[in-house]
Amino acid sequence: MQIRDLPYSDPGDPDVRSGPRFLYWLGRNQLAGQLKALSWGLLHQLGIAGLPVTVGLAVQAVIDRSGERLALAGGLIVALGVLIAVGDTMLHRTAVTNWITAAARVQQLLARKTAELGSALTRRVAAGEVVAVSTGDVEKIGWFVEALSRFAAAATALVVICVGLAFYLPSLGVMVALAMPVLALAVLPLLPRATRRADEQRDKAGKATELASDTVAGLRVLRGIGGEELFLGRYRRASQEVRTAAVRSARMWALISAVQVLLPGILLISLVWYGATLARDGRIDVGQLVTVYSAATLMLFPLRHFEEIAMAYSFSRPSAQRAVRVLSLRRSSREATVEGVTPSGDLYDPATGLMAPRGQFTAVVCGDPDEAGLLAERLGGHAETGEEDGGDGETAAAQTPSVLLGAVALDEIPLDAARAAVLVQDKDPVLLSGTLQELLDVPASGLVTAEAALEAAQCGDVLSALAQASPDNEGDPMRTRITERGRSLSGGQRQRLALARSLVTDPEALVLDEPTSAVDSHTEARVAAGIAKLRRGRTTVAFASSPLLLDAADRVVLVHEGTVVAVGAHRDLLRTEPRYRAVVTRETDEEAAASAPHTVTDIEAAVPAMKSIQEIEERA
Repeated sequence: MQIRDLPYSDPGDPDVRSGPRFLYWLGRNQLAGQLKALSWGLLHQLGIAGLPVTVGLAVQAVIDRSGERLALAGGLIVALGVLIAVGDTMLHRTAVTNWITAAARVQQLLARKTAELGSALTRRVAAGEVVAVSTGDVEKIGWFVEALSRFAAAATALVVICVGLAFYLPSLGVMVALAMPVLALAVLPLLPRATRRADEQRDKAGKATELASDTVAGLRVLRGIGGEELFLGRYRRASQEVRTAAVRSARMWALISAVQVLLPGILLISLVWYGATLARDGRIDVGQLVTVYSAATLMLFPLRHFEEIAMAYSFSRPSAQRAVRVLSLRRSSREATVEGVTPSGDLYDPATGLMAPRGQFTAVVCGDPDEAGLLAERLGGHAETGEEDGGDGETAAAQTPSVLLGAVALDEIPLDAARAAVLVQDKDPVLLSGTLQELLDVPASGLVTAEAALEAAQCGDVLSALAQASPDNEGDPMRTRITERGRSLSGGQRQRLALARSLVTDPEALVLDEPTSAVDSHTEARVAAGIAKLRRGRTTVAFASSPLLLDAADRVVLVHEGTVVAVGAHRDLLRTEPRYRAVVTRETDEEAAASAPHTVTDIEAAVPAMKSIQEIEERA
């Protein structure tokens, strides 16, 4: 796999049973790249290992005054230099490729999981943790995958050098061979504490990131209530905790590095002292001493890879565990069993008894806004999840029957088919940065134009504002850039643009959760009429409690405590259903009892009055 081939056409099905198993799965899926890096690493390391032999030959040739052997040694050094340069260059190239491709694979897996779970993801995993996994954790995982092949090459080179020294000069080679395992494993007792401190640092960093993202998302509200300093103080304390944890973690890694310097230094001093004694007694040649000393010195370079792989694993293991926590989340415990089916028909939820007939505009009234949000997501094929199921959705999915579109259960068809059939727009839709034309360039049936969708969503004032804000684009609102999450627009403008985007897709069934909660009553009446007109003949479900929107619906369903308790027209339910009237009029029980004789009349009169005002404004 080369960087130019990214992204992967299919990142694969990861092993999410544990963090180490996930790391092993990543390495196994990049076996070709790992073997290539191992080959170049062996060329580089063995080239370095050959230098002591040639240096020893050169020194001995000078002592023996042999010009021929000196020339041979010089030629070998040049050849080894070329091999080392080529090996190091290609090793770096393949190692970086392994790093980037591993990180890209993890990012694709996370992106796929995010698209699969939708808004349910942030209810089950903190937003800050998702950000941490998709940025810093991805880099650490890629680091371990990349370092693995270099470590294997270094370990192989150490074994070859130790065996070669033991045969070349047993009196010193055995000493070096026995010392190397001690040097390589000396830091193991320190790793658990270093790992715990690194985990503590990452946990605090994740909490600080979550706090920062929440603060930025709610900055406008914080400014309105004067809470900026309060949250700034909280973030300062969180960042100081991260700094303190990072210093404690750095101290442990500094101690590990000190051990890696101290013990090899002791080995070299002992080797020189003992080797010089042997050379003075004539038991070894000076060239042999230089060869062994040079080999022992150069062995410290591959020995560093033991420290690096320990650090890489210590940092990547919790990162992989966090990635596994996200990747192990599932849409539901059911598997797609129906392929190639385009469902159509009535939208029915067996859990509540909610029925949205095909081709009609159905409004749903729930007394609990949270219950409305969960029901809207379930209508889109997102299994309801809870804390009791351990976050994987198995228990809840097993208890909650699947929503049916026609005779097909949404949980039994592939996710892309379910999403194409039923589109859910939640109450807080997100606008991505880009031009308005790019915003509305989404997969669609092609039957609804962008102009028709914008008109139905009453986006005329939005287009005028965008046209004035784009002098460089000749006043074309479609070419005007929208800032991240549409922060340059008001809440009502963002809501209507999101509605237009949903209308453009023209799905078989469209589920809207409070689509007009941020607009004024006059605009709301026009939006309701626009939705009803544009979606005529298509199944539409709107969760709302506004009389203007409810009056535009073909039928209204009241859901109380998770069950459908009443179905009918808006005005009929006002007369006959007290619970419905209480939700729509937002009255307490006492107020409802006191105003019962005239409440319905007032509301019935209010709706035509609002429409009359709208007509007067339009004529004006």
